[in-house]
This record gives sequence, structure tokens and C-alpha cells, in this order.
Amino acid sequence: MSSQSRSAGSSKPSRVTTRRLQKMRDDGKRISMLTAYDFPTAEVLDEAGIDVLLVGDSLGMVVQGRDTTLQVTMDQMIYHAEMVARAAKRAMVVVDLPFPEGQLEIIRSIESSARVLQETNAHAVKLEGGAEQADRIAAIVTAGIPVMAHVGLRPQNVHVDGGYRVQRDAQSLVNDAQAAEKAGAFAVLVECVPVEIGKQINDAVSVPTIGIGAGPHLTGQVLVTNDMIGFHSGYSPKFVRKLGDVRTAIADAAKAYADAISDGSFPSEDESF
Repeated sequence: MSSQSRSAGSSKPSRVTTRRLQKMRDDGKRISMLTAYDFPTAEVLDEAGIDVLLVGDSLGMVVQGRDTTLQVTMDQMIYHAEMVARAAKRAMVVVDLPFPEGQLEIIRSIESSARVLQETNAHAVKLEGGAEQADRIAAIVTAGIPVMAHVGLRPQNVHVDGGYRVQRDAQSLVNDAQAAEKAGAFAVLVECVPVEIGKQINDAVSVPTIGIGAGPHLTGQVLVTNDMIGFHSGYSPKFVRKLGDVRTAIADAAKAYADAISDGSFPSEDESF
């Protein structure tokens, strides 16, 4: 039996690919994208039908409790991405190139991107930057590695920008998105821009656009999962829609556990050998 025949007879869900995402845009269908940093979360999101899982360097803030994403290393990204990719049966898995893997010489970016595909079984990388990153995007794509570009607010530029600010230079943002598409990016993530600029960017390119704080006019949307489910500490951005309260649920369960130990009701006879 050929590998094609075995694949045709398999019950595995159909993998979301770059081609499928493009068809979704062409057909006017919306793309869902969420972050994931571990196996069980990725498994749940994948089974829920999320199209793209992003292993973001946001893990520096969400998982490690840091103030920025800048301290996240390539080895840490590989560690988390391997777990996510192993869990995802349907979703496309995209992995951030952490600082400074996308800022040093282009060959370094190619090597780091290749590590992602080889060591994690993920499907693409995400690279912050637009027009000034066009040569880098083109080189990575030429090496056979799909690239999602990231324009607008760039967390790795936090110190240059003096904080996390809404980006309002419409012409520059449109130019960034167009340059990324021309360089071969299969999609463009657009972060923290006014609604009207989000629409301009979407209208200016033909590849899928994924918004986060960029309004409703893009092909799809992404959120940090921990923000969406209420499992974070501190500030929650304006663009987040909180659809759960996991932090409170865990706190309540932990308190009930501590109380059960304190009053001697745990473990019970049924919970003992």
C-alpha cells in the first residue's frame, strides 16, 4: 500500500496548511488563532477546532512572569514548541523567532528557523518586522520554511518604542505588510493599530491577515489564551475578550483542597488503598 493510500484511509483530521489558510481568506472564511505553550493546552485548543496555534515568545510574560519577551531564548522556544506540535493534530503550529534570532545576520535566522521545523515538528515561524525584514523573510522562505510576518506593535521593539503603544503610521504599516507579502510571507499578523488602518492593511494585501487589537476587518484574530480564559496576573489589554475565569476556578479548587486536608476529610476511605 502506498503512503498516499494509507493517508487517504486514515481518520486523522485534515491538517491546516498555508494553502488552506489562503483558501479561507479567498473564500471569506475567518481564521482562529490562539497561543499555546504546553501539551494539554494545545490538545484542548486543537480539539476545539482552533485553526492556528502560536507558540509565542509571549511565554516570557505569560509563563515565566517577566516584564517583556526579550529574555526568552531559542532553546526555550524549542522546548515549548515541541510539546505544542506533538499535541496538535489539526491546527497549524507557528513558532516565534525570539530576540535576537530575527535581528542578527540572516544566516542565523535561517538556522534558527530550521531548528524549529527539525526539532519541534512545527510548521512555520513568525518574524517581527515588515519592509526592513523583507530580505530576511525571502531568505527563510527560499530555504523552505514558511514565514508569518508581524507588523504594527512589535513587542521585541519595546525599548525602542518606549513602551507598548498603538501604531498609527498608516502608510508605513501598509508598506510593511505589502513588503512582507512580496517577500513570500504566507500571512501577516497585525498588532495594535486603529480599526481603519487594520482595514487598509487587509485591503492592501492578498495573503491572510491576523489581527490582535487591530479591529474586525482582518482575515482572522489571535489572542493570548491565558488572557482569554482569565488565567493571568496583572493588566489585561483593551482588545482582550475574557471568555473564562480559570484563575478563580483554580484558586477555589486549591482552597477547597487545602481545607479538606486541614479538616481531615482528604483522603477519604474511598481515596485510599
